[in-house]
Amino acid sequence: MKKSMTLLMTVVLGLTLAACGSNNGNNANGAASPSESASASPSASAPASESPSPSAEKLTGSILATGSSALQPLVEQVAQKFMAEEEYSGITVQVQGGGSGTGLTQVSDGQADIGNSDIFAEEKFKDADAPKAAELVDHQVAVVGMAAVAHPEVGVDNLTKQQLVDIFTGKITNWKDVGGADQEIVIINRPSSSGTRKTFETYALGTTTEDLPGSIQQDSSGTVHKLVAETPGAISYLALSYLDDKIQVLKYDGVEPTVENITTGKFPVWAYEHMYTKGEPNPVVKAFLDYMMSEEVQNTDVTELNFIPVTSMQIVRDIDGNITQK
Repeated sequence: MKKSMTLLMTVVLGLTLAACGSNNGNNANGAASPSESASASPSASAPASESPSPSAEKLTGSILATGSSALQPLVEQVAQKFMAEEEYSGITVQVQGGGSGTGLTQVSDGQADIGNSDIFAEEKFKDADAPKAAELVDHQVAVVGMAAVAHPEVGVDNLTKQQLVDIFTGKITNWKDVGGADQEIVIINRPSSSGTRKTFETYALGTTTEDLPGSIQQDSSGTVHKLVAETPGAISYLALSYLDDKIQVLKYDGVEPTVENITTGKFPVWAYEHMYTKGEPNPVVKAFLDYMMSEEVQNTDVTELNFIPVTSMQIVRDIDGNITQK
């Protein structure tokens, strides 16, 4: 009996040693399986400082944003702040004007990373071009109000909708016919590609207009402001960011173009400011768009330049102009 027990213990000990040898052999040869690798946490295998996350890597690249001259001052100012941030110092942002139509065309054609626009892409790309609008992603970064403006000596501070229509269609050609000075009216208009013109015609006039003989055409908002201030009898329209005491800001049907009147829907001449991308933005462009929508930018740069944060609007307007309360 004693001899049998000794033999059994010897066998068990031999099997145990063989199993240990097999396990040791696996560890020495090899590499873990892919699934084991995937489940392993990098932070568990090394201190964070020795294994930086890819998301912490500094973004580098360049961005070209073109289009709306009304939106241009805001994008330029925010771009300077963005590039001054240490986190984004590897990114260069270039901003160009040219009008909303140009911005939408260039971002659609891949010539620009961002197309700045005062109008919806669907308002430009229609019928056979409708698929181009479907390719673009809308990033609404602010709201802009627009007002009719005139030379400071025209003697008028308010025009009705019908008076504006009569002026921009050539039925009224002298300021005395709307209660002002005996002074010929000089129209300073925008090109047909201008989002500012589209917004003014849609929400102030309610109709499109032709370019009248003798009218001046200029797309740059800065140049329009200069021409209105220096040309006797001049009338045009500008974003609120360009209004100052060098020009006469005209009320619309007795309503002043103020932020409060726009957010509540009393003053109808306003538009969303869009920064379109072709498809979803790449990480560099997304970083800039996220920065544009940050509280720091929305509560400082946006309001300082007389734009309105989208979140401040008490109403919503769809592409067909329908208004609903939030």
